[in-house]
Amino acid sequence: MTASPTRGVVLRLAAFSSSVAIGMGLLAPAASARSAAADPTPGPEDVEHSEQEVRDRAAEVGRTKAKLAQADGELDRLAVAAAAAVERYHGERLELQRSQRAYQDAQARLAEADRRTEQTRAGLASFAAQLYRTSTGYDQVSSALVGQGGPQGFMDRAALLEMLAERRAAVVRRVEASKSVADVFRRQAQKALDEQGAATKRAEEARRLAQEAVVSQQESVQHIEAEKRRLERRLGSAQARAVRLKRARERASEKVEARKARTAFIDSGRPQEGPATSVARGAIAARAALKWLGTPYSWGGGTTAGPSHGIAHGAGIRGFDCSGLAMYAWDKAGVGLDHWTGTQWTSGPHIPIDALRPGDLVFFAKNTSDPGTIHHVGIYIGDGQMVEAPFTGGRVRVAGIHRGDLIGATRPSG
Repeated sequence: MTASPTRGVVLRLAAFSSSVAIGMGLLAPAASARSAAADPTPGPEDVEHSEQEVRDRAAEVGRTKAKLAQADGELDRLAVAAAAAVERYHGERLELQRSQRAYQDAQARLAEADRRTEQTRAGLASFAAQLYRTSTGYDQVSSALVGQGGPQGFMDRAALLEMLAERRAAVVRRVEASKSVADVFRRQAQKALDEQGAATKRAEEARRLAQEAVVSQQESVQHIEAEKRRLERRLGSAQARAVRLKRARERASEKVEARKARTAFIDSGRPQEGPATSVARGAIAARAALKWLGTPYSWGGGTTAGPSHGIAHGAGIRGFDCSGLAMYAWDKAGVGLDHWTGTQWTSGPHIPIDALRPGDLVFFAKNTSDPGTIHHVGIYIGDGQMVEAPFTGGRVRVAGIHRGDLIGATRPSG
């Protein structure tokens, strides 16, 4: 995510303004000369007043240039913060889904363990009833003397009772073991439930921070636009027309470059039928991303089916965010990715920048030595360019990859 197009417009605007001020300084003597020819009595104070006006205007342009440069730098910082917060939310949401699955699995195992415990207890009760029936009715002495079968019958019944007692002891041990297993699963379920609650809180906190970052970003954008409008009014309608012309030319140039990139992929033809090679899959992913040039950026937007309404500030916008576009593009190539730059970074081998092929994912981070700070991803299309969903308020576009926050690239494999 970057505000480089904004910076380019701002710097070109400021440079243009400075050149106008310098040009006015050069034209001032000529204007004075014509005035002298028409009116032979101009005083030196008139010339001084004209030169002072040029100096005042040039100083005003310089101050505005400094303010706009500072505001543009703040916009870059806030854009990165918003992107990082959005991607943290994606990560926490993925962790929440995992903890929910773990809790459900633990609950299922606990239910099975409880069922087995109840079965074992029922068997124990049956053995106890059988033992009671076998040993009821006689005391040991009378049973041995006059019981059924005489002393031999008594010995047989005693052996049976001993066997039943041993079986009862074994059943008791199984009941205790089943209860122990159930207790383990119960603790696992409780731990998973606790983690689910903690993950929910982290996800909500990440969402709140992301919303605040996006609000700050939008406020900064509005401030910069207000500064531009003020500068345009001060410099006059002629300069404003020149700025609009430059912007229109820049937009036209971006459209031409995007059209060329898309045409190059279309003209390259579709890969042959059969098992897709790595090169073919990358080309398919790049072509799929190029299909959505001009689509609005939507925070949390994008599914494997295409653009979608996002969340929070993206709830009313149907489009993609950066990792949503990457997930969509590689799904068309048959490779499933999570909607998170964190796992997209580890979805395949890391590729040197000088060995990139179309479809490779290029990543950007606040700290280029720490993948944990990755905040943005784009889909490489060749010639040092990528397709990206840049930032809130932007649209899917073609942009250069060679930025100061480029951390590396990954070639997804499925």
